[in-house]
Amino acid sequence: MQTTPSAPAEVGHHPSPSTRPTVGRVLLAWLKIQLGAELFGMPGYRLTLRGRTPDGFLAAPHDVRSAKAATGRAMLSGRFALADARMSVQGSGDPWNRPSPTRAFALQLHRFAWLPPLMTQGEDGAKEALRLFLLWQKTFRNWTPFAWSPAVLPRRLIQLSGFARKLAAQGTPEDSLIMAQSMSEQGRHLLRLHNDPATQATRAVALVILGCVLAGRVGDGFRRKGLKRLPAALKRTVLADGSHASRSPQAALELLYDLMMLEDALAQRSQPVPASVEQAIQLLSRFVRVMSHPDGSLCAFQGAESLPEDRIAPALVHTDNRADARAAALPMALEQGRYHRLLGRSLSVYVDAGEARADAFGVAACDQPMNFEVSGGRDKLIVSPGWSPLQADRQAFRVIGAANGLSLGEDVILAPVSGRFGDLLDHALEGPRYKVRSRRVEAGESGALLELEHDGWKPKYGMRHERRLYVDVQRDELRGEDRLTPIESRKDMPVAAPFAIRFLLHPEVQASLARDRKSILLRGPGGRGWWLRHDARDVTLEENGVVFEGASGRRTTMIALRGTCRLDAPTRVRWKLSPAES
Repeated sequence: MQTTPSAPAEVGHHPSPSTRPTVGRVLLAWLKIQLGAELFGMPGYRLTLRGRTPDGFLAAPHDVRSAKAATGRAMLSGRFALADARMSVQGSGDPWNRPSPTRAFALQLHRFAWLPPLMTQGEDGAKEALRLFLLWQKTFRNWTPFAWSPAVLPRRLIQLSGFARKLAAQGTPEDSLIMAQSMSEQGRHLLRLHNDPATQATRAVALVILGCVLAGRVGDGFRRKGLKRLPAALKRTVLADGSHASRSPQAALELLYDLMMLEDALAQRSQPVPASVEQAIQLLSRFVRVMSHPDGSLCAFQGAESLPEDRIAPALVHTDNRADARAAALPMALEQGRYHRLLGRSLSVYVDAGEARADAFGVAACDQPMNFEVSGGRDKLIVSPGWSPLQADRQAFRVIGAANGLSLGEDVILAPVSGRFGDLLDHALEGPRYKVRSRRVEAGESGALLELEHDGWKPKYGMRHERRLYVDVQRDELRGEDRLTPIESRKDMPVAAPFAIRFLLHPEVQASLARDRKSILLRGPGGRGWWLRHDARDVTLEENGVVFEGASGRRTTMIALRGTCRLDAPTRVRWKLSPAES
């Protein structure tokens, strides 16, 4: 099957420079792919995956993620909508014999992301799902680098495991045998995949769930091997404060859902739930609560999209009896995850105080230092653009000019690998690595101060960016200060550089610039007004901001405070967000 990615989309603020990864990294990635192709692509490789045939299906683990019935109805009519792309298979009814509109669509198609919404359509949906699986099996029963890749295979097995028993009930005994044999072959291949630490937990979960679903010695073997791998994988992936090792709130949410499904699968087989799983569920649910806005949506930091409440609530409802859901019981700072919350009477401020991961866990990392999000009551006001690996053609949203940060010149600090090596290296971030330092000072009941700084602008401009955020509880306002301080001087540096401090507004927020150009009135969907005041030289309201929800971009407004800084003297800009009625 072919995939045809769409052309890259530009943000319009800072064009990403072409990045040149080291020769060693390119060679290592290429060799890994070639060795896999040589081994798994040999004639007869499928014969090595054959073994004892499962005795049928036992468990039917429940996935509490919400599925849209409207999407399932459209699929019954041959209309597929996945990853913000569409395909119609009316006529042939076969989505596997034609090119996918985008690579992201192909990923979701082969992950069987269509299965949960299709299964909302009762018996008709189950019959169609079985037909689609049998078509897939006929076309892709032999190994192919895309359909059997580590990015696809574990998720497909998890989806199939949840509905295998229902699908088998709609077919003949031969159909059931084909499905059981196919799932066991895919499981054996999963056991042979390289031990990528970033996908280690998902692979172990898939093996355990598969082992609970397949009956007999085949299922028992998968379950034992998965349970043996799981504790170490969870220890590496779930940090002590509940943060996901990738620092992505969405990655934490997805793993939480997977572990809840695994727990249900073990319960259906009357198997004990490992203590490591129970602890991980408790920690991840707390992290998701900490990173959730008052309206129930999730912060879109570090490779997370802006997920609405209905994507998050099912996980939290099912963990209410294990984790204290009261806001007062949740931590204000996550030391391992490097996140902070600052709370006023109605203001909620969420701050990313860490760096983008540079290892395998950084495949979806975003270089947006000291980024933050703000809610006023249940109205989200200032948000992050959001990003996910499914948006491979929108890499520009991973860099500094797309979020709530300060940029110098027309430059970025880190940039995704582009060009012919982009896909090979998963568009990893390249550039001068730097540290974000933070210090929090509590002021009792009156508020809290968070001081942050990074020196990512040092290599080109010799400057350090310092940001101070203070929430005044009594006045219910957020005061911010951004300062550029010279820390190094070289002859090849320019004398001055333009800068911009950006605030990305939620798509439902209306912004009006006052006559003095020093105040912007923000009005959220609930109708409450907020003033954003500043002392910058100039301000612009730009209509080219984008916020991603469900791999679909929503246009929005971005406020940019602009000026020029000398590189031999400090520059300071102050701003304040306060209720309009005060």
